[in-house]
Amino acid sequence: MEIIASWPANAPLTGVAAWALRAEELGFDVMHVPETIHDPFTVAALALASTTTLTVRTSMVVAFPRSPMLTAYTAWDLANFSEGRFQLGLASQVRGNIVGRYSVEWSEPVARLRDYIRAVRAIFHCFQTGEELNYEGTHYTFTRLQPYFNPGPLTMPPPQIWTGGVNPKMCELAGEVSDGFVCHPTNSHPALLSTTILPALEAGIRAAGDRRAGPRIIAGPQPVMGATPAALAAVRDARRSELAFLYSTPAYRPQLELLGLGDLGDKLVAMSKASDWSHLASHLNDDVMDRVVPHGTFDEIPDVLDRWYSGLCDGIVLGVPADAADSTIRTLVDRCKAIATTRRRGG
Repeated sequence: MEIIASWPANAPLTGVAAWALRAEELGFDVMHVPETIHDPFTVAALALASTTTLTVRTSMVVAFPRSPMLTAYTAWDLANFSEGRFQLGLASQVRGNIVGRYSVEWSEPVARLRDYIRAVRAIFHCFQTGEELNYEGTHYTFTRLQPYFNPGPLTMPPPQIWTGGVNPKMCELAGEVSDGFVCHPTNSHPALLSTTILPALEAGIRAAGDRRAGPRIIAGPQPVMGATPAALAAVRDARRSELAFLYSTPAYRPQLELLGLGDLGDKLVAMSKASDWSHLASHLNDDVMDRVVPHGTFDEIPDVLDRWYSGLCDGIVLGVPADAADSTIRTLVDRCKAIATTRRRGG
C-alpha cells in the first residue's frame, strides 16, 4: 500500500527540497503536490531534484487553464529528469475558479477532461515514437508538431495520468481513462467510497470496454493525528478551518449529505456566498470533525485507518507533522504500510 505525504500548500518554495528529502527518508512512497498558491510543476521539480526514490505526483494540476501541449511538455521533462518518478495528476476545478480566477471559458468538465487526457496521451505517443501528431477531439485539436519541437523518446514509460473528482460522472471518467484516482479530502469517507466512488469507478472500467484493471485508488482524508490528546486538539483546530472552507464549496457537499449533515453544508455555502469567511470554522464542532475525518494519536492512527479503509483503497494520504521525532513518524509510516487496505474488489 502506498503512503503519501501531502506537501503543505502554504509552505514556502525555499523549503521544498528539505521537506521532500525528509519525506523520502521517513519512508513515504509518494509526495503529493497541490495547486493553490504555487505552481505545482515548480514544486515538483524542486522535490525531484532533492530526492532519489520518492515518486512525485501533482494532486492536482488544474487542467483547463493550460494547453494539453504545454502540460505534456512539462510532464515529459519532469519524467525524463527524474528517471520516471513523476506522475501527472489532472483535475477540472469548479466553474467559479475556472471562470473567475483563471479567466478561462467554461464547458462541461467531464467530457472536456476526457478529451484533455486523450490529447495529452496522443502528444506523449508522438514524443515517444516520432509519428505525426494528428489528434482531433471534441474540445482539442492538435495537427502540428515538427521534429524540431519534438523532445524525443523517454527510456521509461510515459508519465502516468491520475485524476481526482467528487461527482459520480468524474469518478466514472477515472475508471475509464485514468491510471489512478485520488479522493478529495471532502470525499474520502469510507461510506462515500463504498456507496458512490467505487461503483462509479467500476462503471467507468466497464465503459472502457478493454478489460483494463482500472485505476489505483488513493484515499485522501489527511487524518488528524498527534503525539498526545492535547496535540490532537491543536491539529484538529487547524483542520477544522481548512475543511470548513472546502465544505463551503457546493460541489464538495455530497459527503456531508451522506453523513446527515446537509444542513451544515447549506449554512457553509451561504456564508461563502456572503464572503463571511471568519466564522466558517465555528460550525464544524468536535462531533462533526470526529465524523468526517479519522483521528488518533501516532500510536492509534494505523489501527484507526485500518478500521476505516480496509478493503477500500490502495493508498492513504497523511500529513507530515513538523514537530514529531523522525523515528516516531517512520514507525507510523511502516505500520500504516502494513494495514490491509489493498483488499478491495475481492483482491
